[in-house]
Amino acid sequence: MVSTSSKPLNIDLSRIRSDIQALQPQLVAWRRKLHQRPELGFQEHLTAEFVAEKLQQWGIEYQTGIAKTGIVAVIRGEERGARSEEEAYTSVLPTVGDKIRDSRLPVLAIRADMDALPIQEENDVPYRSQHDGVMHACGHDGHTAIALGTAYYLSQHRDTFSGTVKIIFQPAEEGPGGAKPMIEAGVLKNPDVDAIIGLHLWNNLPLGTVGVRSGALMAAVETFHCTILGKGGHGAMPHQTVDSIVVAAQIVNGLQTIVARNIDPIESAVVTVGKLHAGTALNVIADTANMSGTVRYFNPKFEGYLAQRIEQIIAGICQSHGATYELNYSQLYPPVINDPGMAEFVRSQAVRVVETPLGIVPECQTMGGEDMSFFLQQVPGCYFFLGAANLSRNLAYPHHHPRFDFDETALGMGVEIFVRCVENFS
Repeated sequence: MVSTSSKPLNIDLSRIRSDIQALQPQLVAWRRKLHQRPELGFQEHLTAEFVAEKLQQWGIEYQTGIAKTGIVAVIRGEERGARSEEEAYTSVLPTVGDKIRDSRLPVLAIRADMDALPIQEENDVPYRSQHDGVMHACGHDGHTAIALGTAYYLSQHRDTFSGTVKIIFQPAEEGPGGAKPMIEAGVLKNPDVDAIIGLHLWNNLPLGTVGVRSGALMAAVETFHCTILGKGGHGAMPHQTVDSIVVAAQIVNGLQTIVARNIDPIESAVVTVGKLHAGTALNVIADTANMSGTVRYFNPKFEGYLAQRIEQIIAGICQSHGATYELNYSQLYPPVINDPGMAEFVRSQAVRVVETPLGIVPECQTMGGEDMSFFLQQVPGCYFFLGAANLSRNLAYPHHHPRFDFDETALGMGVEIFVRCVENFS
């Protein structure tokens, strides 16, 4: 469980417009239907069908089958002659504003992920997962419902914004990653996206708060798998062997020196060995040991460096013991880095929805990773956390926990923030 800081703040529903308040029961119903039918990455067929069915019903232009199960909806606003060009861009960051002034028709993208996790749900609720061993344990069902609610509202109120909104329903955020193949398929083109925003329902923050910051919000995600190749033998005759367990133990300790002694203490990084398997009997020295771990960091300058140091340490320790190794290192997601102007823009809209000053949490970094980072490498944008924990209702279990759930009041708040961003970006 998270701490008592997950108690919600006082929620002023008057900050959410009446049309979105009226949509709240539908948001809950959509979220719960999605929660009952969770699907793993690139297998979100039922989810995609549900999203497409709603978009078609509302007369929204969309394309399916992008990166297997991804969908992009396009909603075009009506030009409002009442606003001067200068007024239309006063709330948009300068770097994006200059680009938009050239095209005159701004394009804002909103991204929502759709996939679930290979977890057996333990919640005893009417809407619990009906798919054995699969669960929406990270809030992506809520992200999809918020994106649908935003699409519906904007389709019914096209006169409130100019330009175009692209809503990207992305598969496989949890792995192996759907953002990059969607980008490669051209979702940021035709029309070209000027900026992108997205949110993550966040049980590390209480309901009624928004975590938004400039710069690095979430960490890069890298993984390694290493096999230590020694020489097995009798446990009573170690001089005849190369003990892979002893070598692995020294490697685990050695890897901890990377952050402690190679990284500036002002910076943040993590090297974690999460799996270590070796041996079959108590009196047999194992000839092989297998270890796996993860690497996290915020500063892009560490890309490649940590991988290099890890291999140097493994190679050096193996050589000193007469062992060899096989190392497989993967760079999965880069860090999630928000554009300063877009972060300020999102913050300026969020303060209209949550009570200030407590409602805005500027320092909310996490070493968790997200492939929203690939979108942010392509266009300026902002990814932010929407507090969804409510300890008083026992809705505060951490993400990826089999009893994860969140306060659904956050759904309407998410729609309101997205809609305000669209209206004031255009």
